[in-house]
Amino acid sequence: MLEGYDLVVLGAIIPTLLKTHHLGMTAVDATTVATLSLVGVAIGAVCVGPLADRLGRRLLLIGSVVVFSVFTLLVPLAGSVTVFAALRLAAGLGLGACMPVSLTMMSENMPAHRRARASTLTMTGYHTGAVITSLLALQVTDNWKILFYVLGVAGLGIAVLQWFRLPESEAFEQTRNADSGRRVAFGELLKPAYLRAGIGIWVASFMGLLLVYGLNTWLPKLMNDAGYPVPTAVTQLLILNAGGIVGLVIGGSVADRRGIKGTAMGWFAVSVVMLALLSVKMGSNLLLDTVVFLTGVFVFSAQVLVYAYVTHYYPASVRGTALGSASGIGRIGSIVGPSITGALVTAGIGHPWGFYFFAAVAVFGFLAVLTLPRRSPGPDVQVEALPATA
Repeated sequence: MLEGYDLVVLGAIIPTLLKTHHLGMTAVDATTVATLSLVGVAIGAVCVGPLADRLGRRLLLIGSVVVFSVFTLLVPLAGSVTVFAALRLAAGLGLGACMPVSLTMMSENMPAHRRARASTLTMTGYHTGAVITSLLALQVTDNWKILFYVLGVAGLGIAVLQWFRLPESEAFEQTRNADSGRRVAFGELLKPAYLRAGIGIWVASFMGLLLVYGLNTWLPKLMNDAGYPVPTAVTQLLILNAGGIVGLVIGGSVADRRGIKGTAMGWFAVSVVMLALLSVKMGSNLLLDTVVFLTGVFVFSAQVLVYAYVTHYYPASVRGTALGSASGIGRIGSIVGPSITGALVTAGIGHPWGFYFFAAVAVFGFLAVLTLPRRSPGPDVQVEALPATA
């Protein structure tokens, strides 16, 4: 939820920052700030994994939330664009660490046949946070600093709750007791036993996050370029994220019953069709709303199913590192996607080529999942989830 809130908050206030010339900020400055925020998230995601596998999930998660919250509270106090950008970068480091550790803990506190559902239900918070920010932004108008204060205070409140109520992962405790002092590094994922899966996961995560961020950033503009009025175009973003929430609930349940790899392949395949359909101008608003909703259902949960696969494939000893690498490398896609789509829009071919581009990305996501092994070489050998009755 914190991540979803943070993703939208900067986009919500940039028009105000530019209109009021806050700190003399220009459009180029705003782009730099947004990019550095995502870079911080990517670095945080990659770096936290080995630490979580060595020091523990609980400590790293609480520390990450505190780092993110403190620097977020300082953002409104920035005295220059440089400091503003640096604070967003620092906050991103903490935020990037939160998601992979959260997913690791959720998966390790659930039986194997419910891990996919645990991952997807956890990620519904992302879209919930985005909706909360959108609603608050409409209320505070020019008083944008409140949005950061609310986010920072909420984060610190969550950290306090975690400190008193959040237990350490039993799987981590067992691994630490069995292999005390073992240092886990990213290089573990490059060993022959894991390399094939790692490459497929990294490519799929890159493509998945490229779609998520590309669509969330440019969908209204692409719709407007297609000839839809601005209110209709903006509404599609809310419909897309509503579909994302539904898709996460459905996708996890299906994956737990039918298997994660097969479900992820099916979700990416349907995403290709939905994204291609969006390139066609539709005369009916109901038809448009339906296609956009289904796009959200399949695109957003396809990405999270890749994370669910990671929780099944890798043993507890390297699970945090694996999830951190998947998230961190995927974040590169979150930067590339909006940039390429923006270039297409600038060139005047955002519609339909933006949707052709997204459809092609979904094809690569499908092919990446296709290469993933069905069984793990480690202790958690059952990658394809067992039916709930097993």
